Amino acid sequence: MHNVPNLDEASQPLALAWADTLARTPAAAATLLAGLSAASPPGLAHHFYDVLLEDPRASRFLSHDQVRLRLKPAMQRWLQQILTATPDSINALVAAQRVIGDVHARVGIPVDLVARGARVLKHRLFDRIIAQADESATAFAAIHCLSASMDIALEGMTLAYTHARERSSRTDAAYRLFSLVQNVSTERERQRALLLDWENALLYAMASQNAEAELTGLAQSEFGLWFTHKGIPSFGESSETGQVGALVAAVDTQLQEALAHADFAARFGALQGIRERLAQIRTLMGMLFERIGELDAGSDALTNLLNRRFLPTVLRREIELANSTQTPFSVLLLDLDHFKAINDAHGHDGGDRALQHVAALLGQLTRGSDYLFRYGGEEFVVVLVAATAAQAEVIAENLRKHIAQSPVQLANGHKLSLTTSIGVAAHDGHPDYERLMARADAAMYQAKKRGRDQVVVATDALPDAPGRQALQRG
Repeated sequence: MHNVPNLDEASQPLALAWADTLARTPAAAATLLAGLSAASPPGLAHHFYDVLLEDPRASRFLSHDQVRLRLKPAMQRWLQQILTATPDSINALVAAQRVIGDVHARVGIPVDLVARGARVLKHRLFDRIIAQADESATAFAAIHCLSASMDIALEGMTLAYTHARERSSRTDAAYRLFSLVQNVSTERERQRALLLDWENALLYAMASQNAEAELTGLAQSEFGLWFTHKGIPSFGESSETGQVGALVAAVDTQLQEALAHADFAARFGALQGIRERLAQIRTLMGMLFERIGELDAGSDALTNLLNRRFLPTVLRREIELANSTQTPFSVLLLDLDHFKAINDAHGHDGGDRALQHVAALLGQLTRGSDYLFRYGGEEFVVVLVAATAAQAEVIAENLRKHIAQSPVQLANGHKLSLTTSIGVAAHDGHPDYERLMARADAAMYQAKKRGRDQVVVATDALPDAPGRQALQRG
């Protein structure tokens, strides 16, 4: 067989076991299984997903239309491959199970749900084998082969799933240690100031006649967004972060109750309870910041932005938040135009200055709750929390315009004009962060193709970007 993948050490025993199973299977049993592959997969695939959707956990990754449209045909192909396996196809099949396991881990599909679906498929196929076999010995041999083949396939998936989840857990732990707060004292003062600013705005709003139009709830304030999207994953889930979250929610509830009072005295009475809770939040935040040390691993040495190591962790969390709270978020993928020409004309020092200049602009023109990554080379990623596609497009256009209007100063005193091509992709409910990045990449590629120095928003009609590489794992 051409292009047979080389298997790693962990996969080789699976291939040997599968080969042994096929070698022991009589020709009549193999023919029976191959016959089932032509008629059974479509109905079985529907049954597989019907069973999975009975579990409420499955709705998170199976509710998306494109998931169902892609997964059902993929399940049919998987069944056909299992039922028609030959010694020549074993290595490719084992490698494919490892890929499937990686995808399951990335999306977060529970292993027990996959095992449940496989068990249901087995029993359905066993019934069909018994009904179609000419004699019991053939039925027994076919059932034995099918059972062993599916077990080996699941073992391969689980092996990859376990390794991927372990990698993710290590990265998530490092992410919490890194905390996304490169300068703890500066960040602590910044969040303290944001909380104080909100309290001052609260006092002014309570005294005004148009409070509702003038005050954003604490959860949607700069502080609230930072705490939800950066603070909790930075500090880690704890009783203190839980208390802060509960206090923020209580403040917003009290705020709505206070706004319902028309007279100043009633509002002032409600205000006292809100300010007491804000004081508790400040105390808890001080305790949380005390636990964080100065850490610099995980940042890009040149730009001081995050490197791509933590991008999967951030995207997984934002997808979970989006699905659980119905909060939108979007991704921008920026690529500096003609960067090779900049390096060729001005040397690597010129290129480094350009990258540092753009990184600084990104920091100035985005919110503290957003995430900034140097994705690699001349590419940057911005994760815009609580931002729809329309809002992300406006932000991206503002970034594009400012970069084009802000030349970088070179060491020789000359100024170098820069432009960037930006792809925008909003989270559309799909559970796989790789697909979100692929959509942003496709949009960015179109921005390049259409002449550079522009913003393109991802749509389903855009073709995939050629030669796209997956997010770095580990």
